[in-house]
Amino acid sequence: MSAVGVTIRPARLEDVGAVVALERGVAEAPHWAEREYGAMVESSAGEGVRRCLLVAESGGELAGFAVGRAIGREEVSGELESVAVATGARRAGTGRALCEAVIAWSRGQGADAVELEVRSANHGAIALYERLGFVRVGMRKGYYREPADDAVLMRIDVRG
Repeated sequence: MSAVGVTIRPARLEDVGAVVALERGVAEAPHWAEREYGAMVESSAGEGVRRCLLVAESGGELAGFAVGRAIGREEVSGELESVAVATGARRAGTGRALCEAVIAWSRGQGADAVELEVRSANHGAIALYERLGFVRVGMRKGYYREPADDAVLMRIDVRG
């Protein structure tokens, strides 16, 4: 299922300002420096680590973004690091389409599985991840701050 009228594509440098603005408006999103997003667009983040920044665009406007990471060379592990959707694009399939795009990107990087962590209080996100096939595999007590919350660890097998 994809969001109607939404295009998912790799981010370009000119998207970074809008990505940062959206991210700053989503309390649950990790708040990274603008230069980190720029580095994701320009190149990999380092030896053995590859990252992607994907954006969802609707009517020429940023509807959301997602960050994926692939770690390792021979045994590759994927991670859905961040997903943020603009308020007006929520509950329309944008988040799901972004997650599916990161899963596909991870599979293309050779990952056998994709993992994520999510605030235990974020019931909507957990439900989305479960609909996508992620399963709960653990918890990190007191992982998040402001507000304090536990992290639910989730994983999906993406082998062929």
